Amino acid sequence: MNTVKSILGSIALSVTLATSALAAGVDINASSTGLAMQGYDPVAYFNAGEATKGSYKVTATHEDATYWFTTEENKALFEATPDAYIPAYGGYCAFGAAMGFKFDGDPHQWKIVDDVLYLNLSKDIQERWVSDIPGYIEKADVNWDEIADAEPAELLQ
Repeated sequence: MNTVKSILGSIALSVTLATSALAAGVDINASSTGLAMQGYDPVAYFNAGEATKGSYKVTATHEDATYWFTTEENKALFEATPDAYIPAYGGYCAFGAAMGFKFDGDPHQWKIVDDVLYLNLSKDIQERWVSDIPGYIEKADVNWDEIADAEPAELLQ
Protein backbone atom coordinates (compact mmCIF):
# COMPACT_ATOMS: atom_id res chain seq x y z
CA MET A 1 0.00 0.00 0.00
CA ASN A 2 2.89 2.37 0.76
CA THR A 3 4.29 1.71 -2.72
CA VAL A 4 0.96 2.59 -4.28
CA LYS A 5 0.76 5.76 -2.19
CA SER A 6 4.27 6.67 -3.24
CA ILE A 7 3.50 6.13 -6.93
CA LEU A 8 0.23 8.04 -6.72
CA GLY A 9 1.89 10.81 -4.74
CA SER A 10 4.50 11.18 -7.47
CA ILE A 11 1.82 11.28 -10.12
CA ALA A 12 -0.09 13.87 -8.16
CA LEU A 13 2.91 16.14 -8.02
CA SER A 14 3.23 16.01 -11.78
CA VAL A 15 -0.44 16.72 -12.31
CA THR A 16 -1.75 20.24 -12.11
CA LEU A 17 -4.34 20.15 -9.37
CA ALA A 18 -5.38 23.71 -10.12
CA THR A 19 -8.44 22.42 -11.92
CA SER A 20 -9.51 20.20 -9.03
CA ALA A 21 -12.04 21.07 -6.42
CA LEU A 22 -11.72 24.82 -6.55
CA ALA A 23 -15.39 25.29 -7.30
CA ALA A 24 -18.06 25.30 -4.62
CA GLY A 25 -17.92 21.58 -3.74
CA VAL A 26 -14.87 19.38 -3.49
CA ASP A 27 -16.92 16.30 -4.31
CA ILE A 28 -17.13 17.53 -7.93
CA ASN A 29 -13.92 17.88 -9.94
CA ALA A 30 -14.34 21.36 -11.41
CA SER A 31 -12.06 24.22 -12.35
CA SER A 32 -11.82 27.47 -10.42
CA THR A 33 -14.60 28.78 -12.67
CA GLY A 34 -16.82 25.79 -11.85
CA LEU A 35 -16.35 24.06 -15.21
CA ALA A 36 -16.70 20.29 -14.86
CA MET A 37 -14.99 17.66 -17.00
CA GLN A 38 -12.76 20.27 -18.66
CA GLY A 39 -15.72 21.20 -20.84
CA TYR A 40 -16.37 17.74 -22.26
CA ASP A 41 -19.99 16.75 -22.85
CA PRO A 42 -20.93 14.02 -20.32
CA VAL A 43 -23.86 12.82 -22.45
CA ALA A 44 -21.71 12.35 -25.56
CA TYR A 45 -19.84 9.46 -23.95
CA PHE A 46 -23.12 7.56 -23.88
CA ASN A 47 -24.70 8.54 -27.19
CA ALA A 48 -21.65 9.27 -29.39
CA GLY A 49 -19.29 6.79 -27.72
CA GLU A 50 -16.42 9.25 -27.51
CA ALA A 51 -15.00 12.17 -25.57
CA THR A 52 -16.45 15.26 -27.24
CA LYS A 53 -15.72 18.84 -26.25
CA GLY A 54 -18.90 20.76 -25.51
CA SER A 55 -19.63 24.40 -26.21
CA TYR A 56 -19.62 27.27 -23.78
CA LYS A 57 -22.84 28.33 -25.51
CA VAL A 58 -24.74 25.17 -24.45
CA THR A 59 -24.45 24.75 -20.69
CA ALA A 60 -26.25 23.44 -17.63
CA THR A 61 -25.41 23.73 -13.95
CA HIS A 62 -25.75 20.88 -11.49
CA GLU A 63 -24.49 20.90 -7.88
CA ASP A 64 -22.60 24.16 -8.46
CA ALA A 65 -20.66 22.77 -11.43
CA THR A 66 -21.14 23.87 -15.04
CA TYR A 67 -21.29 21.28 -17.81
CA TRP A 68 -20.85 22.01 -21.50
CA PHE A 69 -22.75 20.14 -24.22
CA THR A 70 -22.39 19.60 -27.95
CA THR A 71 -26.12 19.92 -28.60
CA GLU A 72 -29.31 21.20 -27.01
CA GLU A 73 -30.56 17.60 -27.09
CA ASN A 74 -27.66 16.42 -24.95
CA LYS A 75 -28.27 19.31 -22.55
CA ALA A 76 -31.96 18.31 -22.27
CA LEU A 77 -31.03 14.68 -21.58
CA PHE A 78 -28.64 15.80 -18.86
CA GLU A 79 -31.11 18.17 -17.26
CA ALA A 80 -33.76 15.43 -17.16
CA THR A 81 -31.48 12.95 -15.33
CA PRO A 82 -28.07 14.46 -14.48
CA ASP A 83 -27.04 11.57 -12.23
CA ALA A 84 -27.25 9.24 -15.24
CA TYR A 85 -24.43 11.16 -16.95
CA ILE A 86 -22.17 12.65 -14.28
CA PRO A 87 -19.02 10.57 -13.97
CA ALA A 88 -18.47 8.48 -10.87
CA TYR A 89 -16.57 10.08 -8.01
CA GLY A 90 -17.44 13.55 -9.26
CA GLY A 91 -15.15 13.17 -12.27
CA TYR A 92 -12.06 12.41 -10.23
CA CYS A 93 -9.82 9.51 -11.27
CA ALA A 94 -11.53 6.17 -10.52
CA PHE A 95 -8.22 4.44 -9.78
CA GLY A 96 -7.18 7.30 -7.51
CA ALA A 97 -10.47 7.00 -5.60
CA ALA A 98 -9.79 3.27 -5.20
CA MET A 99 -6.46 4.20 -3.60
CA GLY A 100 -8.05 6.86 -1.39
CA PHE A 101 -6.98 9.94 -3.39
CA LYS A 102 -8.56 12.57 -5.61
CA PHE A 103 -6.72 13.19 -8.89
CA ASP A 104 -8.04 14.91 -11.98
CA GLY A 105 -9.92 12.66 -14.35
CA ASP A 106 -8.73 12.94 -17.95
CA PRO A 107 -11.79 13.18 -20.24
CA HIS A 108 -9.90 11.07 -22.80
CA GLN A 109 -9.29 8.20 -20.36
CA TRP A 110 -12.76 6.87 -19.76
CA LYS A 111 -14.92 3.78 -19.69
CA ILE A 112 -18.62 3.15 -19.18
CA VAL A 113 -19.28 0.22 -16.84
CA ASP A 114 -22.85 -0.79 -15.99
CA ASP A 115 -24.13 2.54 -17.36
CA VAL A 116 -21.75 4.58 -15.20
CA LEU A 117 -19.04 6.82 -16.66
CA TYR A 118 -15.59 6.49 -15.06
CA LEU A 119 -12.60 8.75 -15.75
CA ASN A 120 -8.96 8.06 -14.99
CA LEU A 121 -5.87 10.22 -14.62
CA SER A 122 -3.81 8.95 -17.55
CA LYS A 123 -3.48 6.19 -20.12
CA ASP A 124 -1.14 4.18 -17.85
CA ILE A 125 -3.51 4.49 -14.90
CA GLN A 126 -6.47 3.57 -17.11
CA GLU A 127 -4.66 0.40 -18.23
CA ARG A 128 -3.99 -0.54 -14.62
CA TRP A 129 -7.63 0.18 -13.62
CA VAL A 130 -8.92 -1.99 -16.47
CA SER A 131 -6.96 -4.95 -15.07
CA ASP A 132 -9.51 -5.28 -12.22
CA ILE A 133 -12.43 -2.94 -12.85
CA PRO A 134 -14.86 -4.62 -10.40
CA GLY A 135 -12.26 -4.69 -7.62
CA TYR A 136 -11.22 -1.08 -8.11
CA ILE A 137 -14.84 0.11 -8.27
CA GLU A 138 -15.59 -1.73 -5.03
CA LYS A 139 -12.59 -0.11 -3.31
CA ALA A 140 -13.39 3.33 -4.72
CA ASP A 141 -17.03 3.12 -3.62
CA VAL A 142 -15.94 2.40 -0.05
CA ASN A 143 -13.25 5.10 -0.08
CA TRP A 144 -15.50 7.70 -1.67
CA ASP A 145 -17.70 7.81 1.43
CA GLU A 146 -14.65 9.00 3.38
CA ILE A 147 -12.91 11.24 0.82
CA ALA A 148 -15.78 12.92 -1.07
CA ASP A 149 -15.68 16.09 1.03
CA ALA A 150 -11.90 16.25 1.46
CA GLU A 151 -9.65 18.64 -0.43
CA PRO A 152 -7.44 16.67 -2.87
CA ALA A 153 -4.23 18.03 -1.31
CA GLU A 154 -5.34 16.91 2.18
CA LEU A 155 -5.37 13.30 1.00
CA LEU A 156 -1.72 13.43 -0.07
CA GLN A 157 -0.45 14.24 3.40
